[in-house]
Amino acid sequence: MKKNGIVITIVAACALVAGILFWGGKAAAPDSTFVLLDGSKKQTADLRGQVSLVNFWATSCVTCVAEMPEMVRTYEKYKGKGFGTVAVAMQYDPPSYVVNFVNSRKLPFDVAIDNTGAVAKAWGEVQITPTTYLLNKRGEIVKRFVGNPNFAELHALIDKLLLES
Repeated sequence: MKKNGIVITIVAACALVAGILFWGGKAAAPDSTFVLLDGSKKQTADLRGQVSLVNFWATSCVTCVAEMPEMVRTYEKYKGKGFGTVAVAMQYDPPSYVVNFVNSRKLPFDVAIDNTGAVAKAWGEVQITPTTYLLNKRGEIVKRFVGNPNFAELHALIDKLLLES
């Protein structure tokens, strides 16, 4: 069973890379429904018109916890300029842990819980946290970061994307 999961992950990653190469370097973000902590829903389509980060994370992920203050600083730096963030807690993360983390750290951006794993699956079988996607205003994936992003590089890309129409 574990071998099948690895094969599926590799095939999904190859498909994503092939899509990016075939369609001029940018693939459309997958259609997903993010269920936010307050019970409201946000669709991938709702992210169009702004530059967005979609960050897959978990409260049990040491790297995720360590990068979160920088994610907050990034959001605060760009939020009034047409930028948004959705942090997606992984399926295995207990909702009470996520709520406690968000409240204790006062996360200012949208936080979703992927209860079924459908969102992580749609975004390329995300299994490694953190995995972060940067989207342009057209809802296309511009960059995928696995692990802690280089925030100087990320900020340079955000600056560039915010200037695009």
